Amino acid sequence: MKPSFPPVGLVFLSIVSTQLGSAIAKSLFEQLNPVAVVCLRVGFAALVLMLLWRPHWRQVDRSTYPALIGFGLALALMNLTFYWAIERVPIGIAVTLEFIGPLGVAVFNSRRWLDVVWVVLAGLGIVLLAPIGNTELDPLGIAMALIAGGFWAAYILLSVKVGQALSGGSGLAFAMTIGAIVLIPIGLAAGNLSLLTPNLLLIGFGVALLSSALPYSFELEALRWLPVQTFGVLLSLEPVAAAVVGFVILHETLSLRAMIAIMLVTIAAAGAAKYGHREIE
Repeated sequence: MKPSFPPVGLVFLSIVSTQLGSAIAKSLFEQLNPVAVVCLRVGFAALVLMLLWRPHWRQVDRSTYPALIGFGLALALMNLTFYWAIERVPIGIAVTLEFIGPLGVAVFNSRRWLDVVWVVLAGLGIVLLAPIGNTELDPLGIAMALIAGGFWAAYILLSVKVGQALSGGSGLAFAMTIGAIVLIPIGLAAGNLSLLTPNLLLIGFGVALLSSALPYSFELEALRWLPVQTFGVLLSLEPVAAAVVGFVILHETLSLRAMIAIMLVTIAAAGAAKYGHREIE
């Protein structure tokens, strides 16, 4: 049986959809603060995923609760800190710095010399983006992107544990709902209820589809046909895609120094995905 759509194409669609969602979300910052926008994204994504997978709490064993709650909190905080980051720095730079999280998971505790190469390349990329020398990047934005990367690493590790206990997208649906429960009160307070206007709700729903529901669906289908290593290499193109989308949609220009940094981290992420072999326990 052949796939109905090329799996590599599905990964590219996922990447573009995610970054397009981020660009649209950033465009909302002129009307809402990042906390309110991430509230809309996670809240609508939770609704869509719950309707799509229709999971039931009875299928969750009590021993899974800590990992599931941690998964939801990591997801919420990852999105929140990322939105704080793109408020202050270009999307391409924020995604590049955030990628340090999954890269760290890929090479964690590795003893192979080749993995040291990926760490060095990524480290050079971070140094180039650091607020030292001739750069105008916001230090707080850089810090938020790196923190988002840390939460992304936690998200990956916890998703493995939850995925072993719950089938399909049930774990993600529950985690997104937990994240929404945490963020909605904060978002309502931060948005002063203005986020409940119809046009903002509609845009927020679009952001949720582009950033969460559609990419996850595309990736889940692609993983049915692609080796995990190939999938990881393709996904490492996210920083480049983010820079392109940021330029086209938001007119964000990057210095040569930033573009070199993005390429270094992209190569590091692709190499770690291609040649890494350590399984997450």
